Amino acid sequence: MKRTIASILCSCALLALAVGGASAQTSYTLSGTCKVSFQQSIPAGDQPGHVFALSRGKCTNKDEVGGETSTGGAYSEHDDATASRTEGAGIYTVAYTTGDKIFYQYKLSLITKGRVVQSGKGEFKAIAGTGKMKGITATGTCAFSAGAVAGTNNFTCTGQYTLAGH
Repeated sequence: MKRTIASILCSCALLALAVGGASAQTSYTLSGTCKVSFQQSIPAGDQPGHVFALSRGKCTNKDEVGGETSTGGAYSEHDDATASRTEGAGIYTVAYTTGDKIFYQYKLSLITKGRVVQSGKGEFKAIAGTGKMKGITATGTCAFSAGAVAGTNNFTCTGQYTLAGH
């Protein structure tokens, strides 16, 4: 019985610490539309249409972190792609009206049709920031879809962040 009560008290104490730490986190949504500005691919050689690709692009996005509004973003990415799927990873940089930036690392998995995004999902984490964003921690998940304009993709990411010193 003593062991059970001690276990319950320990569990409650750990839960209280976890909730206390989580309360400093702020939920947010980052969404927008991206367009490729550079892409280079090489055949993988194992089957027709299988390529390894590098790409870069610019994005319009909407988000607010620490009271600052974003002005846009840019990404650099590497992919393993076929006509029906893409697995990729990259760095996404978001700029804010103050000139501060957040750098995110992300992974994605997309369903494509003729290399056009149909849907997809991914995950992200902040890896660095400048100015007010320095020391940020952030994690979350993303959903992807085809953009309204040919050659564009939409994204919506949700997660939590904590600014250093907050």
